[in-house]
Amino acid sequence: MHTWHWHNWEGLPYLTCNLLELWPHGFFTQQFWPRLPHELTKVLQPEALAYRLKQVHGNTVLTPQEVDRHLLNSNDNLALADGLISERPLQAIWVASADCTPVLIGDVEIGQVAALHAGWRGTAAKIVPQAINRMQSQGSKLENLRIAMGPAITGEVYQVPVEVAAEIGRTIIPHDDSERIVNALHRLPDSPLFADPEPGKVRLDVRRVNALQLEQLGISEEQIAITPYCTYQTPEHFFSYRREKEKKVQWSGIVSLS
Repeated sequence: MHTWHWHNWEGLPYLTCNLLELWPHGFFTQQFWPRLPHELTKVLQPEALAYRLKQVHGNTVLTPQEVDRHLLNSNDNLALADGLISERPLQAIWVASADCTPVLIGDVEIGQVAALHAGWRGTAAKIVPQAINRMQSQGSKLENLRIAMGPAITGEVYQVPVEVAAEIGRTIIPHDDSERIVNALHRLPDSPLFADPEPGKVRLDVRRVNALQLEQLGISEEQIAITPYCTYQTPEHFFSYRREKEKKVQWSGIVSLS
């Protein structure tokens, strides 16, 4: 069974997952707001270099070297992408979220890590499989990956139009007919969909869809942990954009091994 642990840093709480115990990592709470990754990295590993992105709900995954190169050749303060993959030790990579799923991945054999921001759009664009392909191109084997999905809005409360459910469901059930996709999703064991009283709407568990995408790649359930915390239903710890309509985030980060 995967376990999640609360830690305190100067009285502020953050979460870790036993699947990622090899790496300094954390799913930080709203109590750390408005600290940014270069400050939060000191909590995990003061010697690591921090990297973050301007997230755009896509499926682009960059390495720190690509981020540095982009910043060197443009006037941007941040590169536009939704995922980072380390390429050397002591790189702290970070994603921000406020209902979307933060995904942290580590390779137990070679020590490289990934941090991904998977909202419904990124999930529909298969950001997690995309990142894993990239990790494989950098030497990872599927059986060596450990994947933890942090606090996000859960299916019980995340109402979406049926079209959104179909778009995201197409990544697991390739079909042109939206209605057939949604019906097939409903029939899955441990379905990512829940009924909604409003016509044309369903409730969607985005983390479950990501888990199904991973299982289709051949990754076993034992390699995947999903935190029991819902951002929308845990206001004492997490910002939820859907609950507050405020542009505030919590950060999740992991440090590659030295």
